[in-house]
Amino acid sequence: MRAALLTICALALAGCSNEGKLMTLASDDGPEEFAIVPTRPLELPPDLAQLPAPTPGGANITDPHPEADAVAALGGNPGQLAAQGVGAGDGALLAHAARAGVTPGIRQVTAAEDAQYRARHGRRLLEIVARTNVYYRAYRPQTLDSWAELERWRRTGVQTPSAPPR
Repeated sequence: MRAALLTICALALAGCSNEGKLMTLASDDGPEEFAIVPTRPLELPPDLAQLPAPTPGGANITDPHPEADAVAALGGNPGQLAAQGVGAGDGALLAHAARAGVTPGIRQVTAAEDAQYRARHGRRLLEIVARTNVYYRAYRPQTLDSWAELERWRRTGVQTPSAPPR
């Protein structure tokens, strides 16, 4: 009787888990620390009589622009973020990548395929009860064995200078 009650309690607790998630990195009950972006320091304009009209809901010079800041930090031109289309230097690369055709809506197709894969390789009963991470187990068949691949390339005579020595 006691074992049956314990089993029922364990199954009831397992039903409260976050079903369908293969990899749980953090709980959803706290603040999102990556959503906090520091603002720039306030600056006093040179002429207070020449201030622009306020724009409710518009941009402010102290608002953070993380993408533009990252591009500038890496030596790029943040002004190119607003440009539409492909730059002149990337046209040949894009043409070569699309030479065999392009699947429209590929992101939606792969998202649906991954959802089906995760449904088939999801968490098992004891993994739900123990709240273990099953991400690596589920995707193990799709993982590249980097050491075996390194040896395969070395056997063909290809130099691998960035790899560790034998």
